[in-house]
Amino acid sequence: MWCNPVPWKYVLITGAAAGLGKALAEACAAPGVTLHLCDCMSEPLAAVAELCKGRGAHVTCAEVDVRDAASMYSWITGAGQLDLVIANAGVLGEIGAPYEAHEQTRRIFDTNVIGIINTVLPAITAIARQPFGVDQLRGRIAVISSILAFVPAPLAPAYAASKSAIQAWSEAMDGNECHRGIRLHAVCPGFMRTALSAENTTPMPLIMRPSRAARLTLEGIAAGRTRVAFPRRVYLGARLVGALPADLRNRLIRRLQHWHLRGQDLHG
Repeated sequence: MWCNPVPWKYVLITGAAAGLGKALAEACAAPGVTLHLCDCMSEPLAAVAELCKGRGAHVTCAEVDVRDAASMYSWITGAGQLDLVIANAGVLGEIGAPYEAHEQTRRIFDTNVIGIINTVLPAITAIARQPFGVDQLRGRIAVISSILAFVPAPLAPAYAASKSAIQAWSEAMDGNECHRGIRLHAVCPGFMRTALSAENTTPMPLIMRPSRAARLTLEGIAAGRTRVAFPRRVYLGARLVGALPADLRNRLIRRLQHWHLRGQDLHG
């Protein structure tokens, strides 16, 4: 079980109703901890809140769309003390689809990029007003990117590009904000077993449970790493594939998908 070595008593998480967001909320829940959770799905969010309360945490919930800048600013700046903000909310789209429709592409960027900005900027504003803590920081902000940030994947162009954008932006922002006692962390998890991944038709090497991803995320943040990428072998593989010439990379990814689908048919 994750044991937090840093006393994060006030934690805010977006996209907390399912997947990694839910796992992070559960991992942070403990007596003396206040959790501020938001999601667009009110019923699953309420269930997560009850689970976290059962672990002794004080929980507040908000049904907020991260694409709504005004609502996000009001919610975050009104939350009070914030030791750790996790900008987790995001959408996947259709990985493996022959193309991404215009409406879906816009939704992915609006949620995965603009939604992250709508979370991080108010968090910086709120945390900058706080005194320094026992760890010599005012607070931390973690941005949940993806291992696909390092691979311009033709099977999910909008998703990969959106995750690449927020990974680069959050790492650069850490360089700007660390002198004020605000750390930003780009978290790049590999593949996880979620409701969304169950319908994925592409290879998912070393797929992990959200609970393990949450533990590795919090360990990386506590260790002070600007980039928290895991599993290590998948991360190194993504960096290698991402460094290939574009034509070769695209052919390789398409061929891997073909082999994967053929293997599913043979074992189906």
